[in-house]
Amino acid sequence: MADYAIGDLQGCFNEFSLLLKQVNFNPSKDHLYLVGDIVARGPDSKACLDYIYQYQDSVSVTLGNHDLHLIACYLNNVAPNPKDKLTELFNSSKLSRYIAFLRTQPLALYLDQYSCFISHAGLNPDWSCAHAIQQAQFAQHCYSQSNARFYFKNMYQPHPLKWSEQLDDAAKFRYIVNYFTRMRFITPDNLLDFNAKEATINSQALIPWFAHPKIINAQHDLIFGHWAALKGKTPYKHLYALDTGCVWGGSMTLVELQTKQAFSEKSQLLSK
Repeated sequence: MADYAIGDLQGCFNEFSLLLKQVNFNPSKDHLYLVGDIVARGPDSKACLDYIYQYQDSVSVTLGNHDLHLIACYLNNVAPNPKDKLTELFNSSKLSRYIAFLRTQPLALYLDQYSCFISHAGLNPDWSCAHAIQQAQFAQHCYSQSNARFYFKNMYQPHPLKWSEQLDDAAKFRYIVNYFTRMRFITPDNLLDFNAKEATINSQALIPWFAHPKIINAQHDLIFGHWAALKGKTPYKHLYALDTGCVWGGSMTLVELQTKQAFSEKSQLLSK
């Protein structure tokens, strides 16, 4: 019996399958935590969702920005961008089931047995783990309810610069999902920058979110994906960056949560 966390799949089903075989993943006794971005850009998003849906009792997903975009396109009847390679998925008779399943999945999880926080992009330094889970629960309530279309229509509006209880629910939703699914660099007072995507930046005005003192001194492990440019490397032992850019020609990475042993599978994609 083992628990694993795995980085962004982004439709790379062959590498996903090989990585599960490498650790002899057994869905009857093991559990898999995915850090989000199951779909988009890779060749077989449908196969990834086929597998996850089939073994959903053995899988937990912390939703990523591409997963939320998939739900938004579906609910608002918007054709996906061709570069996301989602045509086969949108033609599937099972798409509605996959969307319903994804809408039951959270933005963040805290695993007490491993003192471990998992989300797609990381942890807002302004939030404790407990508060972050509360924020994730608010957002999940928004996207799991019958009026979810309203929230997804508003998801792409400008990001609220500051949190306030006076924000309307749509703005609160947008604020929360942006930190959980789009965060990389932040300003010294923890405001998001949506432009910089590289691993480092020559700017005193921006720092990686995990360079904030509250994150550096955290007493728990943080597991995240989203930031492929890091290539799995962070300066702190309690941080695990699992997006190692499989869809861009890098690799797919998985970590066994008890031992923190890492496994990887090289990308089979020729183009980067």
